[in-house]
Amino acid sequence: MTDIAGSSPVSEMFTADFRRDPYPTYARLRESAAACPVTAPHGFPTYVVTRYEDARAALADPRLSKDMYGAWDAYTAIFGDSSVHLDDNMINSDGEKHTRLRRLVNLAFTPRRVEALRPRVQAITDELLDGIPLGEPVDLMDRFSFPLPITVICELLGVPEAERADVQRWSATVAHTGFDEESTTAQQEAEGKLHEFLVDLIARKRVERGDDLIGSLVSAREDDRLDERELVSSAWLLLFAGHETTGNLIGNSIFHLLERPERAAELIARPELVADAVEELLRFDGPAENATFRYATEELRIGDEVIPQGALVQIAIAAANRDPARFAEPDDVDFGRGTSGHLGFGHGAHYCLGAPLARMEAQIALSTLFKRFPGTRLAVPAAQVPWLGVEIPAFRGLAELPVLLA
Repeated sequence: MTDIAGSSPVSEMFTADFRRDPYPTYARLRESAAACPVTAPHGFPTYVVTRYEDARAALADPRLSKDMYGAWDAYTAIFGDSSVHLDDNMINSDGEKHTRLRRLVNLAFTPRRVEALRPRVQAITDELLDGIPLGEPVDLMDRFSFPLPITVICELLGVPEAERADVQRWSATVAHTGFDEESTTAQQEAEGKLHEFLVDLIARKRVERGDDLIGSLVSAREDDRLDERELVSSAWLLLFAGHETTGNLIGNSIFHLLERPERAAELIARPELVADAVEELLRFDGPAENATFRYATEELRIGDEVIPQGALVQIAIAAANRDPARFAEPDDVDFGRGTSGHLGFGHGAHYCLGAPLARMEAQIALSTLFKRFPGTRLAVPAAQVPWLGVEIPAFRGLAELPVLLA
């Protein structure tokens, strides 16, 4: 473990206390260096970027490649050999290839097309809330925060209802596994199952072409715009990214509103604030704690730190969004602050394609929950609500959200 000279905030990053509240550590890292050298559990030296201006610049720097196949040893150490069957997509590509892959699915996520989904998203939200009992503790992550985006993205992609539970279970295994041998084995098995499922689903779409996104990708494959691995990988990316981060966004947002009754009351009294509330909660404690890995294709500087060619770089979005040099009093939740420029959805060429959909789902989830159940409260003290573990550095989310609807 490489620590900043004269302090030890880096070593705190792999503890349970850090997962519960990483922000004091991130504050010390911002003060220590522009890019902090870390040796993470995967064993490869990494530079963590924590300051807002540096993070924003790094997200758009073409010298920091997203094509992790170019850093093969590090890629396989972090993700395993089995991941290559699912990772040949736009999030792991640069330049012309990234532009081509992104363009093929971009039309499905335009603001106008997303807005057309609003009635269906509202209906799913109401159905889920109708099914939650009043007056007894329930895990809102399991009953609401994840089922909403999973249902939406599966319908958009054309995943049959009977197969969604398996897809959710396999996806959760891929996202929530650690670095020990048992976890690695489970992750590889889940990736294999997902790969088999997507290959089979795509084959079925070729026979019965539906009005869904996977059907559109199949058409792109037949026009020689996607090869087979790109097709499978793109379907996986949309499926995974379409629910994992949005589910955590909804869960984190509900938790922080329940921790701050005055903010929940503000939203109930002024429902027109919901769009501003979602942006502020994205900034304050969004679901993407770190951007996906990049590696330096040449030596470069971030602030005063020299990043060697070939080094991995991790951009701590959570830290950048709490940088007081960019946001005044960043540790407070303020719906009126104006959050323009927050990095919750990234920045640059890899800005989140699904941002309009995620925003809409979160807005509907929050406004509907607190309108229908304004007396909702945590079923346990906030300190006892469990967060995802130390093995999951990319995502910021709750393992459970026990509440009482009222």
